[in-house]
Amino acid sequence: MAARNPCPGVRSRRGRGRWYRIWTNNSMDITAIEGLPAVRAILPSRHRDARGFFSEVWRDDAMQRVGIDARFVQENHALSYAAGTIRGLHFQIGKAAQAKLVRCCRGSMFDVAVDIRRGSPSFGRHVAVILSDENPKQLYVPVGFAHGYCTLEPDTEVLYKVSAYYDRDAERGVAWNDPDIAITWPAGVREPILAAKDRCFPRLADLPDFFPFAQFPD
Repeated sequence: MAARNPCPGVRSRRGRGRWYRIWTNNSMDITAIEGLPAVRAILPSRHRDARGFFSEVWRDDAMQRVGIDARFVQENHALSYAAGTIRGLHFQIGKAAQAKLVRCCRGSMFDVAVDIRRGSPSFGRHVAVILSDENPKQLYVPVGFAHGYCTLEPDTEVLYKVSAYYDRDAERGVAWNDPDIAITWPAGVREPILAAKDRCFPRLADLPDFFPFAQFPD
């Protein structure tokens, strides 16, 4: 598989989407994708000098301008030893439902968000981007979306903020290889490394209506 790919690699079930800018300043650039406007890509600027760089990875005022009102309460750090490790597709329900802001601080990863809001015009569609330590892009995954990723390099590390605390009883998932979602995982991932629980998640068609679109609109 191709590592260190700086291309956003945007995909959706119904073809290739186009990112469009919705806000920018000297600190960051925020874009959305056609067909899945609730998902955001956030590209922080890296201000470089002889010492290295400085970057603002989160600005609440910028997020408010583009309709992101998430209050993050927990940050998680995950290390995957092997390339081809898939984690997902995960979400939490009820009062523990989470929005996420995901970035890769070491290595690279194929990051995916899937719309699981029944009644949504984009129900079942997904977007995928390449995140890496060389590419500071972050993916904002709103409530009502399942999230997962596949590592592209050994020893890949992921940091992600969440808007609700982890709750084992609220944890749910969707099958990573659900043919109705039809994620094209990176070439070379024939036998992915998965946790036992991630092998047992149901297909999207079998999920209860956890996130009706009327309650979780774009």
